[in-house]
Amino acid sequence: MELAHRLDRVQEPQTIKMAKLGRELRAQGANIIDLSLGEPDFITPEHICKAATEAMEQGFTKYTPVCGIPELRQAISDKLKRDNGLSYLPEEIIVSTGAKQSLANAILCLINPGDEVIIPTPYWVTYSALVKLAEGEVKYIPCGIEEDFKLTPERLEAAITEKSKLFIFSSPCNPTGSVYTREELEGLAEVFWKHPKVAIISDEIYEYINYEGQHESIAQFEDLKDRVIIVNGMSKGFAMTGWRLGYLAGPKELITACEKLQGQFTSGANAITQRASIAALTSDLAPSKKMTEAFRQRRDFVIDALDKMPGVKINHPKGAFYAFPDISSFFGKSDGTTTISTDEDMSMYLLHNAHVSTVNGGAFGNNKCFRISFATSMQNLEEAMKRIAAALGKLN
Repeated sequence: MELAHRLDRVQEPQTIKMAKLGRELRAQGANIIDLSLGEPDFITPEHICKAATEAMEQGFTKYTPVCGIPELRQAISDKLKRDNGLSYLPEEIIVSTGAKQSLANAILCLINPGDEVIIPTPYWVTYSALVKLAEGEVKYIPCGIEEDFKLTPERLEAAITEKSKLFIFSSPCNPTGSVYTREELEGLAEVFWKHPKVAIISDEIYEYINYEGQHESIAQFEDLKDRVIIVNGMSKGFAMTGWRLGYLAGPKELITACEKLQGQFTSGANAITQRASIAALTSDLAPSKKMTEAFRQRRDFVIDALDKMPGVKINHPKGAFYAFPDISSFFGKSDGTTTISTDEDMSMYLLHNAHVSTVNGGAFGNNKCFRISFATSMQNLEEAMKRIAAALGKLN
């Protein structure tokens, strides 16, 4: 059987690969601490689960409209107004089976073969894979730890060409935890105003996991809003990863296109999850805030621990639940058996020698770093930091 050539354009996500390797070693008896996957370790709040149970008991188990049930689209519209000061009508919103499908919908509906898509790095692994599946061309803009992994207006201006059709970024960012301020977003917006053919996907899935205060969206700039596509969902802020629900807000013509595409892939998202999501979006956000406070405490511990490790360089993430330390000072060093030449060498070294699963930074577009998820217990984090420090201490 000959498989389609489009599969040659993408690889298995490194995040999934490392989690899989960790599970295999655990099955062999190794005590693996998994810091590879970005999944909250909290149980979905009780009131959300109750809404799902009630939906099943009431027989709400049938097919749903492709774009989502009207009540949920209205709840998302109200949420965008309440939390972000943004006005989107329900018909400017589409609900999908996870934020990843929302991204896929938008990219496949916008990108033709040869279109250029600008992605600042580090970036979430799926952005470039989806562009390649759409036969677009990715232009990466490297952003270093010295600039908190954030893009400047000058570098954005220099990257845009006649072929540029789309820009994709996240704030708070996976994998760096960097958060753009209003002033920084306004600087980028001023560049986009000069290039009206460039659309913008703003991935805001980590919106509620923000340690510095109010979340800022680039869609707040009114002259730019008709080109901004907001992607968000329930997985991170509500500990609803397995429920699989994301949403996209944007221009009506794009929503209509996404509905057409999604109707051929999955049709409407899970009915029970949609009812549960209404409860999540319309209820008190206290459980989400409690989770964020726990993540803040873990962030502070992990960053302090990494900062004390000789040779490790770290920024101070202001959102999400990741650390993205620069470990390039260890390249060329050895413990006598293993020599670290690349970021992937480092992740494999930590997996096999420290029994800590991380993800190499090259998967996110920066091969000087690796990603640590602190979406796990403080007990696991304390032990993991001890193991990492000991393993790095053996490299000379």
